[in-house]
Formats: sequence, structure tokens, C-alpha cells
Amino acid sequence: MAVRRTAPVDDRELFAQFPFLPGAARLLDELAPSVGALIRDPTYDGVRTAARGSIRSALDDPTGRVDDAGIAALDGDARFLAFQYARLLLSAAPSRAPLRRWAVAQAKSLDRRLGKQPEGVVEAVAERLGHRIEFSEGDASLDLTDYLRLGTAIREAEFRLVRQAVAGGRVTVTRDRAVRLLEEGVRLALSDPVPVTPAVRGALEASEREFLAEIAERMPTPATSSTATLGPLRPELFPPCIRGMRRTLQDGENLSHAGRFALAAFLHRVGASFDGIVDSYRGAPDFDESITRYQVEHITRKEEGRGYEPPDCATIRTHGLCLRDGDPKAREAAGKLPDPLCQEPWLKHPMQYYRIRTGGGRPPAPTATPPPAAEARGGRAPRG
Repeated sequence: MAVRRTAPVDDRELFAQFPFLPGAARLLDELAPSVGALIRDPTYDGVRTAARGSIRSALDDPTGRVDDAGIAALDGDARFLAFQYARLLLSAAPSRAPLRRWAVAQAKSLDRRLGKQPEGVVEAVAERLGHRIEFSEGDASLDLTDYLRLGTAIREAEFRLVRQAVAGGRVTVTRDRAVRLLEEGVRLALSDPVPVTPAVRGALEASEREFLAEIAERMPTPATSSTATLGPLRPELFPPCIRGMRRTLQDGENLSHAGRFALAAFLHRVGASFDGIVDSYRGAPDFDESITRYQVEHITRKEEGRGYEPPDCATIRTHGLCLRDGDPKAREAAGKLPDPLCQEPWLKHPMQYYRIRTGGGRPPAPTATPPPAAEARGGRAPRG
């Protein structure tokens, strides 16, 4: 694929259209006298109202299917300020879950903004997000490392690397898939809070106390706070991989398709109720109750209610979900690592782990090491 230099794009115009890009926040110095004024000055009442509306829309529907009328009614500069105020406000919230849900909604709306833009703008957006996308004859290519970084968390099967055209360390995709990959880049860029000084945090908490309380109430309950819906199960005795999946959702982070399937299948097999399984996904940044219920029903209703078999340890390792080797997230989820039981070579399945931990199963009896052939015949093994 031919390599060409990205056409120059005016920074101010680019930042106004795509305020999530790194460096865009510096426009605040031109558009508002201070962050304090943006928080308190009556001049920006409309901006603050629009920002709160965009957050409410994201909490209601993180898929970005519904445009927020308040944001759409603003001019370009006001829309930029509303975006920055929403990000500040969410960064001051006590939980990161609302921020991550808002990040998903912002990312999902990207295809509408990039849909009719020239290829040079798509390349410029990618470049400022730290990725190199190049167009040739209508298709796009990007470095293999960029594809893996952006595509791993995408749940659609068509984004799996084995289905892509790879040559010379580059992956060739359609324009639509390139934009979808950029959505993931936007989600990653917006999922972490911006630095907020104690003074700014205090001002936001004072002026937005009611709204911060509202989003805390409206945000779906994180996965591990709904342990009561799991009935008599012992979540603290789940395998580290399953605990890690639940902690990922609790923290408002995205869980891969393989992880979501593994979690639902495991919970069903150990006896969780249908509603308990659905509740375990409420912390997901893209949680949609109707879609989740449909997918959980599909997983659990197979074979007259027996459901799909949860993946074994080898499959979980293949999908990068095994936490036995000292991953920092596993240390947080499991309390300590390595888990001695996970290190046993005979442990093959997370269900086996749970049965042993709950006393419903036993480790296999140790197998005696057979003597060397010569000793088995009553002689001695030969020496070197």
C-alpha cells in the first residue's frame, strides 16, 4: 500500500469538531476566561446545562443512538466548552463508571462525525490519537501493533486478527472498520479522568452537588455490589479469572466478548439466577439491559436450560483472561498471587476450581512416580 503524508488540517477546526483529541483542552484558554468562570459564571449556564444533558443521555443510552438536542443546538465553540465541562464534571465524580459510560457514548457518535469527512481528516484524527492510519484506493492500513491495541477489546467476530489482511507488519481494513477502530481509540482516551485540582474539585462538588448525586443514583449498580442476587453462591471463592472479570465490570471497564461469555456461562453452571447474571453486567460501560437479557438467555437456555459449557482454562488463557501468572489486575481481584490451586498442572477448568474451593470436589490423588525400567525388572537403572 502506498504511503503518503497526511494532509495538513487546521488544529482549531479539528479540535472544535473532535474535542476529545489530545491538546484540544488548550482551546479553553481562548474560549473561557478561567475554569472557575466555566463552573460558576452565569454566562455559561447554557454550556453547563448542555453538558449535564449529554451525561444523562449517555447514562440512558451509551450506544450513542440518540443525539442530545441541547448539545446539537449550540454553536461550535459552545459545544466544545460543553464537552470539556462534562469531562471535568465526570472527573470529579466519586466513581469512574459514569465517565466510562459517557466515553462509550462519545466514541459511538464518532462514525457520524467522520462519515463524510475527507480521508485526510480521518488520518489526522488517528495521528493525534497516537495511531498511524493511511488510505489508498479507498481502504485503510495501520500498524499491526495499533490494530492489536485497538481491536482486542472490540467484541465483533469480524475484527479478529485472523480475519484481516496482514502483510509487512500492516493490517488493511475498510474505511468503516478504520473508523470503528478509531472509536475504540476515543473510548480509551476518554475513559480516564482529567487531572482536577482540589480547588476545582471543591467548586464542582459545591455547584453540582445535586447532579453528582443524581448520576451516582442513575448509574447501574456495579457487578460485585449485587452479590445478594447470586443467592447461596460464594463469589469470594470463584477462580481468580472469574473474579477478575467481575472486577473489570465493577470498575466500569470494558470486558471482551470472550470474557462476557465465560462469565455468564460460569455463573449459570454454578447456580446463579437469570437476574443475578444480568445484574453482574450492570457496571459495563455499554450496558443495555434488553440486549444483555437476550444474550444471557441465549447462553443459559441451550440444551433445555443446561446452557453452554464454560470455557476451560486453556481457552481462557488463549483469550488473555487467565490471571494466574501475576498480572497486577489479578493481584487486585484475587487478593494474592499466584494462587496455589491455579498453579496445579491438573487444574483444567474454572468449575473444577470452584468445586474444590467449596468442598464439592477433591484434587486428584497424587500419582506415584514409576521406577526406571531396570528397577521395575528388579535391576538397577544404568549409570552414565
